[in-house]
Amino acid sequence: MSHRNARLTVHGRRLLVERVRAGRPVAHIAAEMGISRATAHKWVRRWRAEGEAGLHDRSSRPHTTPHRTAAAVEARVCGIRRDRKLGPARIGPILGIPASTVHRILTRHGLNRLAWLDRPSGEPIRRYERERPGELVHVDIKKLGNIPDGGGWRTVGREAGDRNRQATTTERRSHKPVIGYSYVHSAVDDHTRLAYSEILPDERQETATAFWQRAQAFFADHGITVERVLTDNGSCYKSKLFTRTLTAAGIAHKRIRPYRPQTNGKVERFNRTLLDEWAYRQPYASNAERTAALADFLHGYNYHRCHTALGGKPPISRVNNPAGQYT
Repeated sequence: MSHRNARLTVHGRRLLVERVRAGRPVAHIAAEMGISRATAHKWVRRWRAEGEAGLHDRSSRPHTTPHRTAAAVEARVCGIRRDRKLGPARIGPILGIPASTVHRILTRHGLNRLAWLDRPSGEPIRRYERERPGELVHVDIKKLGNIPDGGGWRTVGREAGDRNRQATTTERRSHKPVIGYSYVHSAVDDHTRLAYSEILPDERQETATAFWQRAQAFFADHGITVERVLTDNGSCYKSKLFTRTLTAAGIAHKRIRPYRPQTNGKVERFNRTLLDEWAYRQPYASNAERTAALADFLHGYNYHRCHTALGGKPPISRVNNPAGQYT
């Protein structure tokens, strides 16, 4: 790419060629355009040899690099990185090469950040994104411990939290909530990252199926027609009821490979955001208080929260602009 003070851009080079083709001397044209004769002759030669393509900038990368690290050494660096997850400062002494060289090798092979690696296999994570809204919706369930009335140990400390938990547990006969678990059912559109969540009492097939029907209506209200749903291999998602419900709506049901949660990565990442920015954002005095805060979190996530994968815009911006072209 030309620098900001460049005398010749691609347009300027075309003008140079046009004037030369008109029969004018190259030296005169170079003087008019404020460039040297050697530069003018260079672009004329490239145009005669390559045509229009010769007027565009070329890569500054050299054709050969005689002093580049041997391929066998690079392979060993990458192998140690995948197998032992060591950094350049550790790998360098093992192989007898500078840490800076190790870092360049890891960068060249896309292994310089552990966050980009699948921890079990050590292979770079292959990221993908569907081309249009509704083409794929990720669905998952997050299990959370209930909060006793008066607050759990995060709010009031271990001793008082234990007393609150025991007091709530003994109130079974009064039909008040007992300590147990809540299940956050979530659905995230792959392309837009638009999310829908509900806190439900269990993860049975009837509960999961009813949740999906409400989630589908939510996406439909935003103009998104769901084509495919991706889930893990939980029993509720393997049930005939869940599959039949999707099939009746013309939706294909896909399940991830066993022990590969990263395949369902959009909703897994959403679950982590859910914990950081809602469930554990502040100490809650009761389970009802935490439940009530979910609606505000979802509104902020869908309409206001910046998303790096969406060019710093919230999910709703891509719903209104499916092509993903941000201005």
